[in-house]
Amino acid sequence: MRMLNTKLCVEGSGTWFELTFLLSPAVRPSQTDGMLRRKCRSKARLDGKTVVITGANTGIGKGAALDLASRGGRVILACRDLKRAQDAADDIRKQTSGIEGAGEVLVVRLDLASLASVRECAQLLLRTEKHIHILVNNAGMCFCPKGLTEDGFETQLGVNHFGHFLFTCLLLPRIIQSAPARIIMVSSSFHHMDPDIPLDDVAWENRPYSTFKAYSQSKLANILFAKELAVRLQGTGVTTYALNPGRVKTEALRYADDSMFRGATRIFGIIGFMSMTPLQGAQTIVYCAVDEKVAEESGLYYRNCLLKEVIEGKIEGRIEVARRRGRRRKKMLDDLGDRIGYCHLKEKALDRIK
Repeated sequence: MRMLNTKLCVEGSGTWFELTFLLSPAVRPSQTDGMLRRKCRSKARLDGKTVVITGANTGIGKGAALDLASRGGRVILACRDLKRAQDAADDIRKQTSGIEGAGEVLVVRLDLASLASVRECAQLLLRTEKHIHILVNNAGMCFCPKGLTEDGFETQLGVNHFGHFLFTCLLLPRIIQSAPARIIMVSSSFHHMDPDIPLDDVAWENRPYSTFKAYSQSKLANILFAKELAVRLQGTGVTTYALNPGRVKTEALRYADDSMFRGATRIFGIIGFMSMTPLQGAQTIVYCAVDEKVAEESGLYYRNCLLKEVIEGKIEGRIEVARRRGRRRKKMLDDLGDRIGYCHLKEKALDRIK
């Protein structure tokens, strides 16, 4: 199959963007779930298990919630919009009403663009939940116009990574107590677009803004976090996973007209026939959450319900580079720590369980 090689000027970005790059995951057989869509084959039950999924009111988050609830899990939808989350919960309850042993579905408010909201939600869960066996960090922003969270972070990095980082660290004690437990970070094939994360400019004040690079950096940060967390959690019974769900037809590209070019949303809607449904796209999340074979694996990267070994070398290289730059970046992280508690949490939530 020949690839489209049309270049378009991205309004507001100041750079040329290869449409080929954005569309290639949908047309390369080696990169797409559209050519061979695998399904999680595990029949594992989740009776007595508590699952927390961020951004589960729509898309693959809702798809994963439906599957895990049908397995008997007590599924908590952590979402910004409570009305939409409650509607999603009602729909999941309706779809699982005829399934024997289906679990209950609950809703809590979580706005990942607000660290105050993240702390409030985590505190609520720590008060109400005796156990958290599975945490799925799924919510995210995709290719949105330049903006900042209320704490001053670029929106995509703030929501996709920093918010989830804080949420995970705050819940870690309860997750460790619930072992065996799993932490799942939803990433993207776009993680390889930009190999660096300038921690000294998380608001994009000193460089031209690129929505694609910002998204890429946020998803790369999630992979690096999952891998480093796996090292820190060795021996605790908690395993971590990063994954690429593939190209899925969801609301993720709703900002395309504003951040790319006029008509982009319609174009992506037209090529939607090459994309997976949310239930299909949720399969790798479910796989990492329940499959028995991956229970002894941790810190790895998955796609299409398979370990994606090809990318591992690139990720390992980036981790090594990041570690070599550790001393130079320590001050940057210390500065960020004043705003997010990044270093504080690193010391208290990660180093103490090394």
